Amino acid sequence: MQINLLDQQAEAFSSGAERGARYLKGLPERRVNAETGGLDALASGLPQDGMDVASILDLMETVGGEGTVASAAGRYFGYVIGGALPAASAARALLSAWDQTADVLTGPSVIRMEETAIGWVKELLALPEGTDGAFTTGATMANMTLLVTARDALLARLGHQRGDGLMGAPKLRIVASAEIHATVLKSVRMAGLSTRDIEWVETDDQGRMRIDRLPELDERTLVLAQAGNVCTGAFDPFDALGDRCRAAGAWLHVDGAFGLWARTAPSLKGALAGLDKADSWVVDSHKTLNTPYDSGLALCRHPEEMQASMAIGAAYLPDTVASPANRAPEFSRSARGAETWAALLSLGRKGVADMVERFHGHAVRIKGELTDLGFLVPHEVHFNQVFATLPEDEEASARIADHVQRSGEAWFGQAAWQGKKGFRISVSNWSTGEQEVDRLIAAIAKAKAEILVPA
Repeated sequence: MQINLLDQQAEAFSSGAERGARYLKGLPERRVNAETGGLDALASGLPQDGMDVASILDLMETVGGEGTVASAAGRYFGYVIGGALPAASAARALLSAWDQTADVLTGPSVIRMEETAIGWVKELLALPEGTDGAFTTGATMANMTLLVTARDALLARLGHQRGDGLMGAPKLRIVASAEIHATVLKSVRMAGLSTRDIEWVETDDQGRMRIDRLPELDERTLVLAQAGNVCTGAFDPFDALGDRCRAAGAWLHVDGAFGLWARTAPSLKGALAGLDKADSWVVDSHKTLNTPYDSGLALCRHPEEMQASMAIGAAYLPDTVASPANRAPEFSRSARGAETWAALLSLGRKGVADMVERFHGHAVRIKGELTDLGFLVPHEVHFNQVFATLPEDEEASARIADHVQRSGEAWFGQAAWQGKKGFRISVSNWSTGEQEVDRLIAAIAKAKAEILVPA
C-alpha cells in the first residue's frame, strides 16, 4: 500500500499543534522562568538513524517546553515582547502548512494580505498618503533598511549616486537622541555609517529629546528620534523636530518599535503630534500588536527612494511584478505580514485602541502600587513602561528583580536610567489582566519584604 507523504505531514502538523495548545493552556499556572536543568538532552550527538516525529515532539514538549520562558503568559513584564493574539497565532500555524514565499509569483494571496496590512497600519498611525513599506524580521532590520535608504537619498542629493559605494562619498551628519535605542545604533553601523561622530541631543527628565539642544541641521543630516523611550515610554517632540528637519532638508527617522502603536489610542495620540512630518518610521507587530515574532515593519514616505536602495534588479524577474524583495533586504522570506493582517482583522480599529489603552492603564496602576510600596518611579507614565527604584537602596532593586524571577510568579528585568539603578516593567501582552497585575505586585511586595529585613 502506497503511503501518502502529505498525510504523514498533516498528521505530524496536527500533533505539533495539539502539543502547542497544551502548552498554552498550562501557562496561567506554570512558572514564568525557564527550567534549564534538562537542556543537555537537546544537545546529544546526531544519531545515525533519524528519530520518528512523535519522539522528536515528545522531547520538544517536555525538555523544550520546560526550557522556555513563558513570555506568552500575562505575567511576563520583561522586554517589550507581547504574546500572540489567537488570530495571529492561528494564522502562523496555517501559514506554516501553506509554506508560501512572500512573493506575488509564488504566494499571491499572502502578498495581498501583507499589502493590505501595510495599508491598515498606515491608516491607524495616520501616516502621509503615499507611504509604503515592507515587513522584515524585526525592528533592527527595519531600521537598517530605512537608514540605508536615508543614507542613499541624502548622498544622492549631494551628487553621490547609489552604486558608487561609500568610498569617497561626502560625509553625512547623524544627530540622535541621547537615549536612542541600542539597536538603532547597530543599524547605523550596518548601514556603513559612523557612530563615533554622532551629535547627541540631550534629553529631559522624561527621556525626550530636548528641541532647544538640537544643533543646526542641514541637507546632509540624518536625525534619529524615537517614539517610546525604552525605560519611560516617552515620545520625542515630533512636531517641532519635523519642522526643523523640513526647513533644513534633513531626513527625520523615527524608531517606534512598540511606541508608535500609542498613536491609535485617543488618550495617548496627542503626545505623537507631528509624527507624520518624519521621512521614515519603524514599528513592530510582535510587540504592542501581539503577533508572533519576525514581524518588523519599515515604512517610508518616499517609497521610490526605498525601492531604489533595496530593489534586487535580477534580469530574470519580470519588471512589471511588484515584490517585497524590492523594499527590504531579504530576497526570499516567509509571509510574516499575513499574521499582522490576521491580528488587525481580529481586533478592528476599536480593538487595537482598546488594547493599547489597556496596556497604559495597567502601567498607570503599577506605578501607583509601586509608589505605595516605597519605590520611586521618576517619570510620568507615557505609555506602557515603568522604571522603578528604591531611593534609599538602589542596589536592592536588582535583588528584588532576581527574587521575583526565581519565584516564577512574574518576570521583569534590571535596568538603569539617567544615573539611577532599578528595574523596568513593560506591559505589552494582550492576555495581561488585573489578576496578573495583582500577582506581579504581590510578588514584588514579598521580595522587598524578604530582602529588606529590618536589622
